[in-house]
Parts: sequence; C-alpha cells; structure tokens
Amino acid sequence: MSTPYPEAPVDRAPGPSEANLSLKATSEAAAAPRLSGPRLARLLSYYRPHLALLAADLACAILVSATALALPLCANVVVRRLSAGHATPALMADIYGVGALMLGLLAVQALANIFVDYQGHMMGARMEAALRQDLFEHYQKLSFGFHDQQRVGQLMSRLTGDLFNISELYHHGPEDLAIAVLKFAGAVSLMLWLDAPLTVLILAAVPFAGAYALFFSGRMHAALRQAKARIGAINERVEDALLGIRVVKAFANEALENRRFADENGRFLDTRRHGYRSEAYFSVGLATFAQLITVTVVVIGAAHITHAALSVADLVTYLLCVAILVDPIGRVVNIARLSQEGLTGFHRFMEVMELTPDIGDLPGARPLRDVKGAIAFRDVSFAYQPGGRRVLDRFSLEVAAGEFVALIGYSGVGKTTLCSLVPRFYEATSGQVLIDGQDVRGVTLASLRQAIGLVQQDVYLFAGTVAENLRYGRPDASLDDIVRAAKHAHAHDFIMGLPDGYDTDIGQRGVKLSGGQKQRLTIARVFLKDPPILIFDEATSALDNDSERAVQAALHTLARGRTTLVIAHRLSTVRHADRIVVLTDQGVAEQGTHEALLAAGGAYAALYASRASF
Repeated sequence: MSTPYPEAPVDRAPGPSEANLSLKATSEAAAAPRLSGPRLARLLSYYRPHLALLAADLACAILVSATALALPLCANVVVRRLSAGHATPALMADIYGVGALMLGLLAVQALANIFVDYQGHMMGARMEAALRQDLFEHYQKLSFGFHDQQRVGQLMSRLTGDLFNISELYHHGPEDLAIAVLKFAGAVSLMLWLDAPLTVLILAAVPFAGAYALFFSGRMHAALRQAKARIGAINERVEDALLGIRVVKAFANEALENRRFADENGRFLDTRRHGYRSEAYFSVGLATFAQLITVTVVVIGAAHITHAALSVADLVTYLLCVAILVDPIGRVVNIARLSQEGLTGFHRFMEVMELTPDIGDLPGARPLRDVKGAIAFRDVSFAYQPGGRRVLDRFSLEVAAGEFVALIGYSGVGKTTLCSLVPRFYEATSGQVLIDGQDVRGVTLASLRQAIGLVQQDVYLFAGTVAENLRYGRPDASLDDIVRAAKHAHAHDFIMGLPDGYDTDIGQRGVKLSGGQKQRLTIARVFLKDPPILIFDEATSALDNDSERAVQAALHTLARGRTTLVIAHRLSTVRHADRIVVLTDQGVAEQGTHEALLAAGGAYAALYASRASF
C-alpha cells in the first residue's frame, strides 16, 4: 500500500520571494531597506565564532585612538618645556625622554594598526567565507524551478561582490565606529580644555562638513550600486558569449558579440565616471575642510596668544587635535557607505537564504531501501507555470521492476517531464509517483536520487580529468572500479587512446571529447553509481551512427537487471525494449512490444513506416 499524501494545488506557484527574486536582482540602485529583527540576528550571528578576535580587534582600535590622543599631549609637554628656559642637560634629558615616550606610543600604535588591518581583515574574510558557503549550499538545495528562473551571472554576483561588501562591513564597521567615537570625543575634550570658544566655532562647522560628506558619499554609493548591477550584466554577457563560443564562431558573429560587450562595458564605464566625480568632490571637500579649520585655528589662535588667552604650546597641541578631529568624520562617512553597501548585499543574500526549497524531505521521510525498481504514475498532473498548460493531465502508467520501457512521442508531450518527476526534480501538481509502492514524497531525497541513474542528451562533464568525472558517480571508487565501469560502458579503449589516459584533462564541459565519447563517460559514471533504476533521456539523439551503436551497446549492458526508462528520438534505440509507450497530448496512445505495435497498425506503425523524427 502506498502512503497517502496531500495533493499539491493544481496550479502550483513558487513562493512570493522566489517569484520576485529575479526582479530584485536588477534593483540594486534602490536604498537598502532596514533590517528586520530576524535578519539583524542572522547578520550578527556570524560574529559568534569570532567573538574573541572581535574583542581583540576592538581593544587594538582603542589603543590606536588612545595613542593618537596621547601624542598631542606629549607635544604640549615638549613645547612648554622649551618655553620655560634655556637648554640645560636636565631640559634636554626631559625632551629626549618625552621623545622616547612618543616613539614608544608610535610603536604601540603601529602594532595595533597592523593587528587591526591584518587580523580584522582575516576575521571579515572568514565571515565572508562562511556566508559564501551557506549561500552555495542553499543554491544546491533549491529546486530546478528556482534555477530555471535565474541567470547564473546574477547568482554569481550575489556569491562574490555582495558578500565582499558584507565582509567589509563586518570588519570595518565595529573598529571604525570605536575609533571614530573615541577620537572625536577625546579630540573635542582636549580642544575644549585648551580653547572652548574656538572649539565651539569649529564644532558649529562640523555638521556642514558632515552633510557635505554624506551627500557626496550617497552619490558615490549610488554609483557603486549601479556599477555592481552593471558588473552582473557584464558577467551574464561574458558567460553567454564564452559558453556559446562555438555558436559565435560558427555564425561568424564575433563582431556582434564584441559590440554587445562594448555596450555593457560602456554602461559600466558611465557609472564609474559618475562615481569618480563624486569621489573627487568628496575627497577634496574633506581635505579643504581640514585646511580651512587649520587656517582658522592658526589665525584665531594667534590672536588669542596676543591676548594671553592661549599659549604657543596649547596652539600646537590644538592644531594636532584638529588633525585628529578630521579622521572621525571620514570614518563615520565610511561607516555610512559600508552600511549601505553591506546591508544591501546582506538583504540580497537573505532574499535567497529565506527561500524555502520547493522540494525537500517531508517530516517523517524514510530512506528508500532494498529497491526493486517498480515505478507507478497514478493520475499525475503537472504544469511548469501556474495557470500554464498542463504538460501531464491525470497521467497513469505502471512499470514493473526490471522492465525496459521506451517512451516515444512528439516534442512537448511530457516525456522528459515524466522522467523528471521520478527523482523529484519537479513536484507533481497532483497525483502520485511511486517506487516499489512508496510515494516518492515519503522517502528522503538523498536515498531516492541515489537509487536512480540518469543519462541525458545534454551531457554535463566537469572541468578536470576523466577519472575525476567518472568518480563523481561514486567518490570513494578505486581506479580499478573506474576502469571496470569504463569497460562496461565501452569507453576504456578511447580513454586509453587519450594523451594521459584516465588522467587526461577533458576541458570545460568536456570540450576535448566527441559527443559519443562524452555520452559513454556519463554511462560509465552511472555504471559506477550502480543504481537499480535507470533513466536515459534522449541519450543518443544527437550522435552519428557509429557513436550511436557504441552508446546503445553500453546502454543495453547497463540496463540488464535494472528498471529502465528510455526516451529516444530514434526508433532503432527502442525497438528491443520490453514495452514501448507511445505518448500524445492526451496521454498514452498505445503500448506494447515493437512487433505487437507494428502489427496493430497504429501511431507507432505510422512513425516506424515514415521514420519520422519525434
């Protein structure tokens, strides 16, 4: 008996966030939204493994601030002693002593800065690596329905540039905030102590400098966000052009691709131009503000000296404090920029992380064990898009354990869809898919997919060696196991003819191999996996006759004793099947052996007589 499960709604749609994700990928220029409570908790949770390092980083930041504030006080002592009288051995000893103290403070400051710069960045890099690992693992969990809607270039942008911005916020945010607060508070306190009226005048100008800096920082950030979006578009353009390089060259469209890339590159350059203009105004504005404050202090300070309201030593100390005061303004602006960039990146990170995979293990799911291989489709319906055409409509079919069943029919009748429902690449809209009487939704995904071997027309081989690709079927396989599987797949001979045999690098997606060779490697990979259920999805439709015969021999060897579903466009591939099922838009038109269907004179006989492509 099969376990009943609630049927999915007939028109199944992805969750709201999944449906909107592709739109959000192009909206980077918008301001980063505020963090909700759960997202803020998730943002801060990445600090947890690094709390000791964070504390040490902040302690060093405090040291940097304290030593920066101590240096003007030391200068004040030196200048006061110089003003006290003529040079004497005792005076010179005091000056040299203070100088040695200042050198010690500089050494402490340098060491603290080194720690902050190195260990702080390493903390950010480790947190970035954790974010990237989490995001990549979540990409792996999301269903085909998600990946069908997305562009790889945009997903890559979320995995690289966005996470770097978050790591910069993780590292620079706390330390810059600590340094800015301590330096600003310390410098202002010293300045108020030295000359309160002059300090009030300077502080009155600080909000204008801050507003100026924030304005141009905002423009810089907007340009940076636009540049990030443009980089995503450039990634998409490069990915399409390079993955399709054979098509590009076959149509002699190199010039067209160059123009397309130049257009995207030009848009990126425009955004950088606006960003650099704002950056120039930002940098010059802050530098000018510092110089104006210095001029103001020199002029007003000199006037105060003439009225005995300020000493020369205090004026020197005051000028040094003014130099310290400018640094916190720049740091606060930098924090604002990093917050915008980092939080924007984190929101984009969470947009993906908060997506619940459409397909996963249900509560109480059990491992699929002792698989015999009987497959059943019972009243199965399926549509790829909500409200769209149903590819399958109350479809039913029984496949016995160990049976070789061929599915044929014209494109669009649901052959590939049917085979994709068995390993739950997609979820049936309604009805049940059963293996050995168990609903596939009631077993764990890992055990279900471990029981199924899939060979597709669109072969995907990974960059690397022949052995590495074959071992993908069973990572712990020995070289003897790999060779045995290759021999079963009729691949050993051509592999040994390669320059380095099983250690030959086959290039990206196996570009150094022919179509038939790639197919036989995928079959060898399935041999190594040794599953009880096989699915051949149009595995020989694009091969020449010799390659097809070699692949067919490998397929028939692999299919012995296993439940096998074959989708083929060539009748020669399926004529020896135990049963041939002819599919139409209405479902199963007829089924039987090759001889029986020919004798019946129906749809299969007509296809066979015309040798039609289907």
